[in-house]
Amino acid sequence: MEKLLKEWRQNAMNKHQYESAMYIGDKLLALTNDANDAFFLAQVHFSSGNYTRAQSFLKKHNLFEHNAACRYLGAYCYIKQSKFDEALSILGDTTPNHLIATSSKTRRKLQHTSSSLGNGSRKVGNGTGRPDRIERSEERDRENAYDIKYEAAICYLRGTCYANQNAFDRAKECYKDAVRIDVQCFEAFDQLMKNSLMTPDEEWQFLDSLDFDSMSTEDNDTSQEAAQFVKMLYTTRLSKYKNPTDFNNATESLSTHYNLASNPDLLLSKAHLHFTQCRFKQALAITTSILDSDEYNFSVYPLHLACLHELNQTNTLFLLSHRLADLHPEEPTTWLAVGIYYLSIGHIADARRYFMKAYTMDPHFGAAWIGFAHTFAAEGEHDQAISAYSSAARLFQGTHLPQLFLGMQNLHLNNMTLAHEYLSAAHEICQIDPLLLNELGVVFYHRDMLPDAVEMFNRALVIAAEIDSDPRSWIATRANLGHAYRRQRHWAAALAEFDEVIRQGGRDTGIFCAKGIVLLEMGKSLEAVCAFHQALAIGPQDPVATDLLGRALLENTTQQGWEVEDGSPDELEIFMARRRRERGRERRGNSMMRMKRVSEAGEDSMMVESDDE
Repeated sequence: MEKLLKEWRQNAMNKHQYESAMYIGDKLLALTNDANDAFFLAQVHFSSGNYTRAQSFLKKHNLFEHNAACRYLGAYCYIKQSKFDEALSILGDTTPNHLIATSSKTRRKLQHTSSSLGNGSRKVGNGTGRPDRIERSEERDRENAYDIKYEAAICYLRGTCYANQNAFDRAKECYKDAVRIDVQCFEAFDQLMKNSLMTPDEEWQFLDSLDFDSMSTEDNDTSQEAAQFVKMLYTTRLSKYKNPTDFNNATESLSTHYNLASNPDLLLSKAHLHFTQCRFKQALAITTSILDSDEYNFSVYPLHLACLHELNQTNTLFLLSHRLADLHPEEPTTWLAVGIYYLSIGHIADARRYFMKAYTMDPHFGAAWIGFAHTFAAEGEHDQAISAYSSAARLFQGTHLPQLFLGMQNLHLNNMTLAHEYLSAAHEICQIDPLLLNELGVVFYHRDMLPDAVEMFNRALVIAAEIDSDPRSWIATRANLGHAYRRQRHWAAALAEFDEVIRQGGRDTGIFCAKGIVLLEMGKSLEAVCAFHQALAIGPQDPVATDLLGRALLENTTQQGWEVEDGSPDELEIFMARRRRERGRERRGNSMMRMKRVSEAGEDSMMVESDDE
């Protein structure tokens, strides 16, 4: 009879017929009075959404202390009811350190250290000459694999509770412990990556510390292959700002050896890499292909929407946001799409309202928080933007973007000291973001620290080239480098940078004016006249270009030895002598005002590129 009822109960569960499973499970429990049958019935209640009934059932049968699985389910019931303190009272706050596995490299190092200890230092730690970590590994081996997985899951739930209480440091440690105990606890690993709880350096160090060799399969010959496979999968989830070569090797191996070339998660990782490299069209093509095959894959939408915003495809945003609002009003991503559409067309108040709705539905939705802050920045409400970015920085401590945006807002307010502090804090998290290096260079430029500014601009361009980023995305950075060289009186270097900016498509009035000023300083007045004419061809009413053109024509006349009709030679000589004496101050006159606007334009143009990262 018991075998019949168990098969009946399992068949009902497989078909998601929870009422049948509860009915038969209750009769089976009455026959057996077995704790395992009671736990199964509690799981049926949980699966049907009866969290309160499942929790009370576990408590009634005193199952909380039965094993780790019962404690896990009881705590999960409290979490589903948003009772995080009660959940923590069941989970406890003690991490089973003896279950934490170490990577094979670390174990080899510990064993080598142990074997090389001299007789005088043989008794350390436990007095046996072996490090505690080795004993912990042996103690872990004696544990039941089933219990180990549930202990890891308990650490994950503990981190979930802390995250909902905004204790993100403690949540991060719990998630890390969960993955260290069981490297297959992907939920904890996903929370670490998705919520940017670690810096790029910490992510790669954490990956190296994991013991993938602890995975066991039925066939021992495939264990090593399984460990390598999982490590490559995890590698594709790490930050794209570091080690792009390792990422490409992992994706290439997964695509060719395991037939995952068209896997949505792998394609999404490639799209993130393209977005990091400012290759928005390539990233959009990949996200579009994913959504064509599965339009309900909501993990793709934040990046897809960011690409649409960067490429100013407002019609596509309009249609997409309407379809999501009609079909999935319960999803935070839906209102993120609506907010991005309104932000793209300049309806800032509407965008702010929908961004707020998105992060209200999911308080840990990073894209919604950043978009909400961008609405204040777009209206010039710098104080409120700083407040919103500060909230994002508190929630997402592992990403440098909130700190970067805080620095940019203070830069707009001309508060160079605070801007430098925030940008330096962002630089400690991520040293290889070209946009961040550009903003640091702008701060140094305004603080007259020109050698440091030149170094930052050059580093930004070098890193942009290393990650194979689109050169046109860094035209403003190259223009800023040209201005820094100009202020250092490195005329040839400045002229080379401005020529490269123009060659890459940066045909702006300010660039041609800057080039003309450099040519004037180099004594090439005729070429300067041509540059100012090109500036006026773009902006015919530009007062700075008009004034500089007049001065260039006057200087060219003097160099050619021509007579000037509207002034005597003596007046011309006096004027030119005065100009030569005051050349340094003249660079800071009206023309310098225009150059500052050009330099700051670099910030604005680059800021747009980072809005939806």
